[in-house]
Amino acid sequence: MTDPLALKVADAVSDLLADPDTALVSPRTTTADRQQLAYGPLGIALLHIERAAAGLGPWQRAHAWLAAAAREPFTSGPDSHPFYGAPALAHAVACAAEHQPDPYPRALLQLDPQIDRDVHRRLDAAHRRIDAGALPELGEFDVIRGLAGYGAYLLHRNPLSPTLSTLLHYCVRLTKPVSHDGETLPGWWTASGPSGRLDERFPGGHANSGMAHGIGGVLALLALAARHGNTVDGHLEAIRTILAWLDRWQEEVGPGVAWPYWVTRAELREGRSAPSAPRRPSWCYGTAGLARAQQLAALALGDTRRQAEAENTLVAALTDPSQLKATTDNGLCHGFAGLAHVAARTATDAHPSTAAQLRAAIPALLTAVCPPDTNPAAVAAALIQDEKAGPGFLNGAAGIALALLSPATATPPTSPWDSCLLLA
Repeated sequence: MTDPLALKVADAVSDLLADPDTALVSPRTTTADRQQLAYGPLGIALLHIERAAAGLGPWQRAHAWLAAAAREPFTSGPDSHPFYGAPALAHAVACAAEHQPDPYPRALLQLDPQIDRDVHRRLDAAHRRIDAGALPELGEFDVIRGLAGYGAYLLHRNPLSPTLSTLLHYCVRLTKPVSHDGETLPGWWTASGPSGRLDERFPGGHANSGMAHGIGGVLALLALAARHGNTVDGHLEAIRTILAWLDRWQEEVGPGVAWPYWVTRAELREGRSAPSAPRRPSWCYGTAGLARAQQLAALALGDTRRQAEAENTLVAALTDPSQLKATTDNGLCHGFAGLAHVAARTATDAHPSTAAQLRAAIPALLTAVCPPDTNPAAVAAALIQDEKAGPGFLNGAAGIALALLSPATATPPTSPWDSCLLLA
């Protein structure tokens, strides 16, 4: 079943973002945000790459936005990360290269060796840190800035690459418990708050659960790598370690369960989470992303019980008014469009009965983004001109348009644009 209105909104966003020289976007998009996958031209290029690969638009639009991004050199080395600089460019170029034989494969011949060097440099630093008994920073291992994000790229480029295997060995080591200040902590415990900076609200640090910045992304990477046949010593045990941690901290919420965004030192000592209001079930933090990661882990382990629990948990979250009420925007990262896309991705791998329930939840999510009787062009213009979200990928119009496509057509993405989110 398709959703014509959602498709028209996606079409309208694409048309309004057709050309970087004429699109009504802030100059910041192609200047200060030029190297940012989350906010800049690379994310807009992903929209046009997916549409062109699916036969919904011309390749020229993707070429134009990639060219706008690449007018000046890209940052590499220590100042870059998966969502900024050369690695971000490489993700967009790799998505195009699968469908365009030239010039993108040639560009990857230059980008891939640099990314390999960056990964090994980061891994060396991470292992020295573990050897010294120090705690990691979130940016060491997370999806947005860290090694899980690099793993997402390597998995897409070559699931059996030696560099990815080396990175997976690090992920296994990250799950080993550590002793710090006389307490036993999970290996991904950080001394900072969720912002990545020291925070007086988090004395003693925290363990982050999220897909974007926490152990959820590492779980998804380990699971996807296993499904692609790349496992290392301790791989499945590491998956089980993360799952056991999430099991320990899951809490009943409405008709299902949810996981805290993070666990503080005080909560660890108490053995339970502090009470909280219902949280939005988003990709970056919350039930949607973690349910997909747990489903992938269950598929990797052949655990049909856990798979059913993960899928049913997502159904419950997407039909629980209290959790949906906590969702207040339309974006890919933590909004209704992102929920619809995660639901569609999860349904693709779900048991048929649960897949039907997930697909049944999608129309209401699309309606939240595209209410009936609205003008698609007006909705698209409002999304692009939203000063807070902007035209970009993670929170803005391009990401919303991308996230609408698969749930609105009931078909998986044609390009691997969402591999950077470790959803597939």
